[in-house]
Amino acid sequence: MNVLKTTIASAFFLLLAGFFYCAQAQEPEQKSLPKLIVSTKEAPPFSVKTEGGVWKGVSIDLWREIADTLELDYDFREMKLEEILQSMRDGTSDVAVAGLTVTNTRERDMDFTHSFYTSGLSIAVSPEGSSSPFGVIFRVLVSWKFLQIIVGLVVVLMVFGILIWVFERRKNKDHFGGSAVKGLGAGFWWSAVTMTTVGYGDKAPATFFGRLLAIFWMFASLFMVSFFTASVASLLLVDQLQSKVSGLKDLPHVRVGTLVDSTSETFLKRQKIRCRKFDTVVDALTALRDDELDAVVYDAPMLRYVIQSDFRNDLAVLEIRFETQNYSIALPTNSDLRESVNQTMLDITAEPEWQNTLHRYLGD
Repeated sequence: MNVLKTTIASAFFLLLAGFFYCAQAQEPEQKSLPKLIVSTKEAPPFSVKTEGGVWKGVSIDLWREIADTLELDYDFREMKLEEILQSMRDGTSDVAVAGLTVTNTRERDMDFTHSFYTSGLSIAVSPEGSSSPFGVIFRVLVSWKFLQIIVGLVVVLMVFGILIWVFERRKNKDHFGGSAVKGLGAGFWWSAVTMTTVGYGDKAPATFFGRLLAIFWMFASLFMVSFFTASVASLLLVDQLQSKVSGLKDLPHVRVGTLVDSTSETFLKRQKIRCRKFDTVVDALTALRDDELDAVVYDAPMLRYVIQSDFRNDLAVLEIRFETQNYSIALPTNSDLRESVNQTMLDITAEPEWQNTLHRYLGD
């Protein structure tokens, strides 16, 4: 009887153990995903490292939202640009998030997500406002535009000088008489001193039409003087704000800077434009401000952001764009993340909040 009970108990426990084993076998295996290595670098406004060591920016904020949606665990790892690209080639990083642009060369070595922002290259310049006042005045005085203003002014003075001579030469010989040359000279003198409101009184009209012309010319002179003053002031201002560089055509003849291993360096090499290379945008723009360069060629949004933050009163970005740049997230070739990251990115960038993110970092 005891043997029977023991046999039944053993069979029961074996049956129960088999049930739990089958139940565990049917449960899906919970895989713990490894922590991703996300390589990045300082590339404002796409990736910015705060004083506290926290990363933010257009690309960073986008990646954080993608990672949160896909429940991905990751760590940022700061690298130089060439190190980031190499980590994508050899797969030592899982994702690259910065101000990365898609090029045909890079596409051969790695994969890119869909583009989340499109812009282009531009040129940063330093207005020549540091010139001495005497140098600025001299350049204006010998400029063609100033000569045009003076010639126009002399023509107007001659016209009124001739008119006053015609009206006064017979009845006012003391002031406008004599030979034609003497009379015209007196008319020009009267026209000039009247315009400048000096009015010496040595030449004065005596006829009705002469005095009528004088009244008209005195009022018209106010506008002439204002026009002359405004024109000269405009020339002085333009001279102070002008730069040696106004477009792409000027780059072969000036000192140009850009960032090492950047798409802008590739563009300058293709255009056979010599350039000095820097590690950061701030270094390049500092050299421009210090008159070591005449222009910096780089991605337009990055130039605008850094100049607005650190060089607002010293440098400017020309209103030209060339060499279209598509900004994306980079992945190693055939990465398993590509499809899911692409789909999530499209969902995020389709939302109105994405436009707010762009506006917050890039402005209008």
